[in-house]
Amino acid sequence: MLTFEKLKPFGTLIVLWWKYIFFYSIYYFMNIFVAKLNFKTSESELKSHFEQYGTVSSVKIIIDYETGKSKGFGFVEMDNDDEARTAIQNINETEFDGRTIVVKEARPRS
Repeated sequence: MLTFEKLKPFGTLIVLWWKYIFFYSIYYFMNIFVAKLNFKTSESELKSHFEQYGTVSSVKIIIDYETGKSKGFGFVEMDNDDEARTAIQNINETEFDGRTIVVKEARPRS
């Protein structure tokens, strides 16, 4: 019969595992701000542009609520910090989809 005492060590491991996942997600995923996008650029196009430099977790182009059109900026989240920094250095102020885009590390809202 399983008792609390027998399961207690597993509970500690689960807590440690969740702490690891939480720490990893905060410190190893980099959120990248991308500005001056072409208003017709799609999220899939932006994702494939960044995938040249590493694994992309997510892409979000910000849409105007009233018009339903792109606001011309968005965010790309990359799994690896080093790959993200390489992408920023190589893509910033280059032409993409007919416009010169600005790419930098996203800052948290204050």
